[in-house]
Amino acid sequence: MSETVYDCIIIGCGPAGLGAALYTARDGYSTLVLEKFYPGGQINNTDRIENFPGFEQISGPDLIANMTAQVNSFGAEIKGGSEVTSLQKLGDGNIEIKCDDDVYIGRAVILAPGSSYRKLGVPGEDEFRNAGAGVSYCGTCDAPFFRDRKVVACGGGNVAIEEALHLAKFASEVTLIHRRQEFRAEKVLVNELMEKVNAPDSNINLLLDAVVTEINGAGKVESVRVKNVRSDQVSDVACDGAFIFIGMVPNTDFLDGFVELSEHGFIKCDSAYLRTAVPGVFAAGDCRIGAAMQLATAVADGVLAALNIKQYFRDTNWWNEPVTDALQPGGW
Repeated sequence: MSETVYDCIIIGCGPAGLGAALYTARDGYSTLVLEKFYPGGQINNTDRIENFPGFEQISGPDLIANMTAQVNSFGAEIKGGSEVTSLQKLGDGNIEIKCDDDVYIGRAVILAPGSSYRKLGVPGEDEFRNAGAGVSYCGTCDAPFFRDRKVVACGGGNVAIEEALHLAKFASEVTLIHRRQEFRAEKVLVNELMEKVNAPDSNINLLLDAVVTEINGAGKVESVRVKNVRSDQVSDVACDGAFIFIGMVPNTDFLDGFVELSEHGFIKCDSAYLRTAVPGVFAAGDCRIGAAMQLATAVADGVLAALNIKQYFRDTNWWNEPVTDALQPGGW
């Protein structure tokens, strides 16, 4: 067991975790960041980022390298290859974190383990996994790269419809593939989609009762193979990109029983201060309920959680106070 009691232990070294570590370390708090693999998370799979403030264009690995160096410069300690297996609230108010044979103690903890895109699990999906090659899981991020090109989108929920409508602003043609006849999205979104589909100048096509079974191409996506779930008929749809919108899987299995999780495994917290039900434990980034699932908002979550640590250290009873306007901007 480490004899050091850290002011803040951050679980996860993606954008949210690094954003938090920058602020806690720069504010003089002893900071430990625990990462299961290596810094960056899934943003390392992104070859081109154009919607992060301050950078006209940067790759995911380059951005993470910059953020990591900045965090290190303020004295934060980053431990890669440290998989957290359990957490426990101690009698003195501190939190004990176990990683295999290592045990760490923190006065406050920021949970930022992130989430993973739910995959189709079909041939070609991993091979073409980036905007340059053609497979994407984020229309908001990558739609501009497919301006005036043909794309397919997979899914039938709120995100799938919202992102398909967004793609249609850039792509010349969007084919939305869904395994059922009816969408599970909210009615208002379905109505908006159908209004667009039925418009005379529509560039959105629907391919229902269908699933993608392969993503094909030479160096980049050129087509997807689709099977009708009723007739088993197989056909190929020519396209320049395949967008997959079938959900997110939060990396929170290790937290079950420690903090409260939603039905789908996202961490429950208040949206104003990011407090969980466990005093001293905050949630930040794509792992929490209500997350926007964007790079910039993940970093912002980390910063917000780090700032709120100050209030918790000043007055631990604040944890149980309802969300109010008591903390005005700049009132730290």
